[in-house]
Amino acid sequence: MSQILCVDVGSTFTKGVLVDTTTGALVARAETPTTVQTDVLDGYRTLRQLIAAQPITTDGDPRVVDEVLVSSSAGGGLRLAVVGYERRVTAEAGHRVGLSAGAKVVHVAAGELSGLDVRELRAARPDVVLLVGGTDGGNADVLLHNATRLARMRVKTPIVVAGNVEVRDQVAEVLASTGRRYVVTDNVLPRIGVIEPAGARRAIREVFLEHVIGGKGLSRGRTFAHLVRAATPDAVLAGVEVLAARHSGDVLVVDVGGATTDVYSVIEPQGEDATLRRHVVATMWAMRTVEGDLGMRWNAPTVVEAAGAEGLPVTPELEAYAERVGEATGHLPQDPGEHEHDATLARLAAVIAVRRHARPDRPTGDVRLVLGSGGVLRHGDLLSGGVRAGGRSVAADVLGAVTSDWAGGWRVPDRARVAVDRDYLLCAVGLLAEVDREAAGRVADRLLWHP
Repeated sequence: MSQILCVDVGSTFTKGVLVDTTTGALVARAETPTTVQTDVLDGYRTLRQLIAAQPITTDGDPRVVDEVLVSSSAGGGLRLAVVGYERRVTAEAGHRVGLSAGAKVVHVAAGELSGLDVRELRAARPDVVLLVGGTDGGNADVLLHNATRLARMRVKTPIVVAGNVEVRDQVAEVLASTGRRYVVTDNVLPRIGVIEPAGARRAIREVFLEHVIGGKGLSRGRTFAHLVRAATPDAVLAGVEVLAARHSGDVLVVDVGGATTDVYSVIEPQGEDATLRRHVVATMWAMRTVEGDLGMRWNAPTVVEAAGAEGLPVTPELEAYAERVGEATGHLPQDPGEHEHDATLARLAAVIAVRRHARPDRPTGDVRLVLGSGGVLRHGDLLSGGVRAGGRSVAADVLGAVTSDWAGGWRVPDRARVAVDRDYLLCAVGLLAEVDREAAGRVADRLLWHP
């Protein structure tokens, strides 16, 4: 038997689950505030103490930890800028690949970089620049021009080069001439209509682990940098891929957070989509989108604004509540009325995020499982003292709205099962997949809780 502790160091909370890799059982779980203001290892050590203090069960001994796997989105996570050839082609491909690699895409530039473009890129404060451009054997002038501009840029941000392979040696020479840190990998868009994210995803992860985690000032020394295996969203997407492999039909995951609402999907193409390349930038079947304006606290007012734009009803009382919690982001609902407002914000954020995820160039899928994640879905009923009026849980209300919405970009997944990742195991599944995919599958089999 082996027991592995999987830890996610988030911007607000550090969460951990100890799992038995032989059975997939959850041995213990705990969470504690992330100690960004001092050293994130302080919170990590507190988490270890909380895990060890839990009683021994038939599933295992929480004092026994054979290995630790860590993901992190602390300090703002991975901030990525994409520099491409044409906005609707290679820049768009780079943007999609960046999201799938667990990055928050903070800037996208297309065409030959000007002095103003470089200043705007610097102002976005990226941790990594993804430089793309041209299909293999296609246009090389823009890629070389942009490599020269980036080589001379005063901010020494690491660069991942994933463009036209015919000139990558020249690009590497340009970047090396000014001492830039860079990684060269395969083209994300080798041919029109074909997107190949694997090489860029690996390279972004390598740069994130080597240069970003250690450079954010989150911890003294190298211990934390050595512990971290992935950016949290990257680990979650890997977990979704494992989950999808264990279930028939497509999988959709909605993670409603305080600042963003993330949507993940693994879609098996149906009909024409399985055989035809209908778009300049091909669809990615395993996909993540981040809606930075849809959050339960930091972006609650913009949830209300977005709902109006989508034609979803909003009351003046909800609008006032959203303004209050947007200013007091640590606020927890205090009475039944506020609990209902929180549930409504979560429902609106989930529906709008899934609509946006599904609309742009997405195929027709056969979604059989809709999985919810986020504190409001895991703890909403507990905080409100039980099931709400009408007999529906917060999770059932939010996910039911997603599976009955007719304004998205694909057929409504009305036959889908709905479930909640109540123990925050999906990230752990993704971390485990890197070291033991079979164990990851066993844990994935246990993560579904049906509201």
